[in-house]
Amino acid sequence: VQLQASGGGLVQAGDSLRLSCAASARGYTVVWFRQAPGKEREFVAGIRWNGGTTHYADSVKVRFTISRDNAKTTVYLQMNSLKPEDTAVYYCAASSRVILSSLGIPSSYAYWGQGTQVTVSS
Repeated sequence: VQLQASGGGLVQAGDSLRLSCAASARGYTVVWFRQAPGKEREFVAGIRWNGGTTHYADSVKVRFTISRDNAKTTVYLQMNSLKPEDTAVYYCAASSRVILSSLGIPSSYAYWGQGTQVTVSS
């Protein structure tokens, strides 16, 4: 599957952004990771293919919402109340077989989008 991430940009603290991850096929659990300069890639949110269950990192819970379109080929990450610490390159990733305990592990995913920069100024 091919993934195309988009929607990043430069915003001020408190603003909102919506990221999109367009997939070339259905049937995949899709997640968002982010990576800030000098830091490891960290799990942000995910939506499972089977049932649409969503999962969030504690740092974004309540502020971010992950969702999927009816065709189930595009996943959105609505980011509200953005903070400077949300600044990072955001990547979407997909897997057809990831288990719950491995959802937040980057090596669980064979397919990655190209990343989109989100910069939040204070």
